[in-house]
Amino acid sequence: AAVLRRIGFQLRGWSRSHKEIEGVTCFAGEDEQAAFLAETDILVCLLPLTDATRGILNRELFDGLSKTGRHQRLPGPILINAGRGGLQVESDILAALESSALYAASLDVFETEPLPKASPLWAHPRVVVTPHNAAESKDESIVRYFLNRVDDLEAGRDLPNTVDRSRQY
Repeated sequence: AAVLRRIGFQLRGWSRSHKEIEGVTCFAGEDEQAAFLAETDILVCLLPLTDATRGILNRELFDGLSKTGRHQRLPGPILINAGRGGLQVESDILAALESSALYAASLDVFETEPLPKASPLWAHPRVVVTPHNAAESKDESIVRYFLNRVDDLEAGRDLPNTVDRSRQY
């Protein structure tokens, strides 16, 4: 967020529960989703996949994105999904691209993974398909992380990245 602010982005965030993040105008819950979307030109989705978020990236949501082009250099809203494939409805993404509800999409995850060779997303001129491989995968890093978690466990500290089963993430 700090880097994006420094290069001139106005940042807005939406989540299930309210957050306070420096330099980010925060929205929360279903009641504030429309206000969040109405001024969003570039939607970056990093939500967890839960019963409540499954299929959230759909035509109705895309239709709520900014039509005013706050970033005058963009011909329309852009979707970036690096969260989970189950968040998106790919047929709705394609329909939104064709109707100009979306100008472009960068997708890192898919409803079916790997993305089938026959998917029209591969060839769409305004879709960028990226591999979902941003995690640290060097052996040394993985072993260091594991050993640090063992240290945390043995010291009685809470483990980071623990799933709250009632929230589904």
